[in-house]
Amino acid sequence: MEYRQLGRSGLRVSTLTLGTMTYGGEGNFAKLGNVDVDGAKRQIDMCLDAGVNLIDTANMYSTGVAEQIVGKAIAGKRDDVLISTKVRMVMGDGPNDAGLSRHHIISQAEASLRRLDTDHVDLYHVHEWDGQTPLEETLEALDTLVRSGKVRYLGVSNYAGWQLLKALGLADRLGYQRFVANQIYYSLESRDAEYELIPASIDQGLGVLVWSPLAGGLLSGKYRRGQQAADGRHLEEDWNEPPVRDAEKLYDTIEEVVDIASSHGVSPAQISLAYLLRKPGVTSLVIGARKDEQLRDNLGATEVRLSDDEFRKLEEISKPYLIYPHWHQELSASERFGVPDRALHG
Repeated sequence: MEYRQLGRSGLRVSTLTLGTMTYGGEGNFAKLGNVDVDGAKRQIDMCLDAGVNLIDTANMYSTGVAEQIVGKAIAGKRDDVLISTKVRMVMGDGPNDAGLSRHHIISQAEASLRRLDTDHVDLYHVHEWDGQTPLEETLEALDTLVRSGKVRYLGVSNYAGWQLLKALGLADRLGYQRFVANQIYYSLESRDAEYELIPASIDQGLGVLVWSPLAGGLLSGKYRRGQQAADGRHLEEDWNEPPVRDAEKLYDTIEEVVDIASSHGVSPAQISLAYLLRKPGVTSLVIGARKDEQLRDNLGATEVRLSDDEFRKLEEISKPYLIYPHWHQELSASERFGVPDRALHG
């Protein structure tokens, strides 16, 4: 297992992170999985044996049940793992049971610590943008948690580029703790993050954690043009996370992934993950699984080495369309591109 520096922090994390959205199976999360405590113990042991040192969860996963399961599963092993959790989403019916107010952040951090049965969280993400709470209030509350020792590092997730830069600028101006991680959706299915979020993360020194690197299973090899998957969802259904905007381009990408996987004698999922691990700015991929065999397969991606030609083929087949101003900059300013620009323009 390779370990990479998490942004400008001194923390080193494994290139694969164990995701826990499949833990608990409460409410809508039952569609994703229902891993119980025993299953979580098995998965965590598998990951520790493979060298994984980061577990990612969230207060909203099965409305706290996933955190409870993680807390029970790591009993006696807390010093062997880093824990990431999140705050922002709806956690109740009250008017203050969502968002990034000081009230919600502090109360949810305390609740997460109780469920996880720990005295600190290693990485605490704001899970989504809150356009109704002043950023100063959010950042002050997060800074308080770090200074109290209840949180070690801060992360952000699902922000737009301008929102991220505004938050970082305010933190710098006010002397608050800075985000060191940016958890985003990024995959061969959609490389939208290359427009702003990857370049901004590189420029500002944030490590990138990738959620759903297999696009919710789309890149696992189960979904092929003209074929019906044996299990799981189907493109004909309402696939909204991620939304499939260009099915033909996706199928072309999948076929390239499958061909390369066949030449290596590995799974398409491993090729999809190995591709992302070569991309600029990427620190770790968050992998989760309903079944142990899925997790075991994903863990094998760290052993896959794509040739330059294979990487180039995947780059070309999945290349994002250049939206404005990026097409204009490529036409008129490419001779002055820096390292962050090259994350999109190559």
